[in-house]
Amino acid sequence: MRDQMLTLNDTTAKAPAAKDLIKDSSEATFMKDVIEASRDVPVIVDFWAPWCGPCKQLGPALEAAVTAEKGRVRMVKVNVDENQMIASQLRIQSIPTVFAFWQGQPVDGFQGALPGSEIKKFIDRVAALGGDGGLGEALEAAEQMLEEGAAADAAETFAAILEEEPENAAAYGGLIRAHLALGDQDKALALLDAVPPSMTAAKEIEAVRAQIELAKQAAKAGPLAELEAAVAADPMNHQARFDLAAALLAAKKTEEAVDQLLELFRRDREWNDGAAKTQLFTIFDALPAKDPIVLKGRRKLSSMIFV
Repeated sequence: MRDQMLTLNDTTAKAPAAKDLIKDSSEATFMKDVIEASRDVPVIVDFWAPWCGPCKQLGPALEAAVTAEKGRVRMVKVNVDENQMIASQLRIQSIPTVFAFWQGQPVDGFQGALPGSEIKKFIDRVAALGGDGGLGEALEAAEQMLEEGAAADAAETFAAILEEEPENAAAYGGLIRAHLALGDQDKALALLDAVPPSMTAAKEIEAVRAQIELAKQAAKAGPLAELEAAVAADPMNHQARFDLAAALLAAKKTEEAVDQLLELFRRDREWNDGAAKTQLFTIFDALPAKDPIVLKGRRKLSSMIFV
């Protein structure tokens, strides 16, 4: 587990310092600053001149967009008045002109000033060429840690990912789940309350919200054996069956809980304002979309609804 976290740390450590993200280049350093550098990370080149009015507007906007990517793309500025040979070789006919380089080759670009929204789209497109900087692999590693019971290591890894990408909903949801696995429900609830507005509707956040709701219900569940006996004695005791499903969830018997709720829905779909259906959807939201329990449960529920 620790080795996997070290891999993440090694990956994020390669991110350049802010001062290295944007630099001026010249004919003497263009190969190093652009061609060689683009072997590792996409590089955009802003061809400009001090007398160019649109350049003065475009340059700062590009710098802000590049800085926001936190190392996924770099920017090199070339003054065409001082570096006419480069401008000639790349056939720069007007300024501002922006080229994007990846793996030593120009792959995208535009001429003239662009509105902020188009600049962001351009930078996003270029940054995507270099992948996610290893964050995807780090997420997979953190999920594996959590699955194997190493919740503390998973929490540390999810937190490291969020340092690199604060609005990564998968990492944020994973961090909450890790604290739930550690038994720290207060911390999990605090994190859920502090979810940034941009992530509130993300499926990963909806999933942990459902998990927390189920955990609260499970904590209040009655004795499993007593509830099983109550249902066996009176199959029409809907409240006992509903409580039995909660007790089964508390006992980590999710599939059995789903079966009890499906049976309750079959017997009386309108009981308690459709509580069985609502609870089933909460369980489905809490589990991965492709979990066999979810797929089977949704299929059975749909067959009952559309009968």
